[in-house]
Amino acid sequence: MNAAPQVLLQVDGREVRVAAGSSVAAALRIADTTPAMGVARVSVTGQPRAPLCGMGICQECRVAIDGRRRLACQTVCGEGMRVETLR
Repeated sequence: MNAAPQVLLQVDGREVRVAAGSSVAAALRIADTTPAMGVARVSVTGQPRAPLCGMGICQECRVAIDGRRRLACQTVCGEGMRVETLR
C-alpha cells in the first residue's frame, strides 16, 4: 500500500510535512505546538487570531505566503512554500 502524497513547506521557519491538497490553515494547526494552536496572526489588541469561518469571509487567517499576504484557509499547500504568521 502506498502512502498518501505529501508536500514539504515551511511555517515560521519550521519544516512541516502535510498531505497534498491540505490548506495552509491545516498546516498552521499541524505546525503549532503552543496552547493557541493554529494561530495565524495577533490582533491590534494582542489577541491570538486563528481561522474561524474556513471560507475566507472572516479574514482571521491572514498570513504571508512567499512574501505575499494571503488567506490560509483558501490557499492549498505547495512544495517549498514559505508561510509566515503575522504574530
